[in-house]
Amino acid sequence: MFAAMFGSVEQGIIYAIMALGVYLSFRVLDFPDLTVDGSFVTGASVAATMIIFGYHPAAATAVALVVGFLAGCVTGLLHTKGKINPLLSGILMMIALYSINLRIMGLTSENSVGRPNIPLLNSETIFTKFHAFWGNLGIDAAMNNMLASMGVKYFPSTWGTLILMVIVTMIIKLIADWFLQTEVGLAIRATGDNKRMIRSFSANTDSLVILGLGISNALVAFSGALIAQYGKFSDIGMGIGMIIIGLASVIIGEAIFGTKTIVRTTMAVVFGAIIYRIVLGLALRIKLLDTGDMKLITAVIVIAALVMPQMIEKRKTNRRKVKWHAERMAALESAGKEEVETVAEARTD
Repeated sequence: MFAAMFGSVEQGIIYAIMALGVYLSFRVLDFPDLTVDGSFVTGASVAATMIIFGYHPAAATAVALVVGFLAGCVTGLLHTKGKINPLLSGILMMIALYSINLRIMGLTSENSVGRPNIPLLNSETIFTKFHAFWGNLGIDAAMNNMLASMGVKYFPSTWGTLILMVIVTMIIKLIADWFLQTEVGLAIRATGDNKRMIRSFSANTDSLVILGLGISNALVAFSGALIAQYGKFSDIGMGIGMIIIGLASVIIGEAIFGTKTIVRTTMAVVFGAIIYRIVLGLALRIKLLDTGDMKLITAVIVIAALVMPQMIEKRKTNRRKVKWHAERMAALESAGKEEVETVAEARTD
């Protein structure tokens, strides 16, 4: 159980970067961007292709981030300059990226133009390079000995992946917090809230939308590059339903931790992604369910995340109404008693 939970937390912290990208587009910009399903694979395919060609994994991951940014900018251009519906512009870019991703991975094949997947089993990744450094510190042995003293039987092979991703994700989260409180970040947030208002201040909303979507998909592609290196493969179908996973992470995080401030909201998104992967991992341990049921489980989790907060809020509202009604009735009864006593005293006099 512990090993399964540990793996879910590892994956959740990587997917949290993608969830932050989805948060920027859906919540901050109020833009239903379906490019995510394509740009996630773009990041994975670019990183995997460059690693196969012998580039350093860190450089490959950085290039994946840049390519994801460009994909998001194209979606923004389709909407702002092409005057295409936001939902349709994302769908068009997602479809286009499917063929582009096949072409990118096809660069590693001599026999065909396109290629559906790239294995990285024997390749150096950003994780294997970090593990080489981490293994010399002796922290894994110390942590596993501590768990053994607590009665845990199965240990993770290394804690290096989790530590690395916690550091990377927290850095990205802090940068996002800082950016959203800068002048440009505030303008992007205002654009998502009310475009007419921000235009009245002579702001170029088209540029802000393009920039926001570029940053959003850059984070998504960055997460895809890390997932490809974590799982040791890149596949054309790995992005299917990614937008649902991102939305589930955002909704779960917001429902549990709240959205009072930007700092709190971005942290809620990160924890929402981790909680989502844990719930998914626990659900798959049920004997009646199989890995093929992942999409069904995801749909159920999203439905629960959407419905439960409304039910809880409705219950709180009903409780407040009942309490207010009881207090009102008590006040009326008290006022009535005082009036009766006053009348009785007046008659006695």
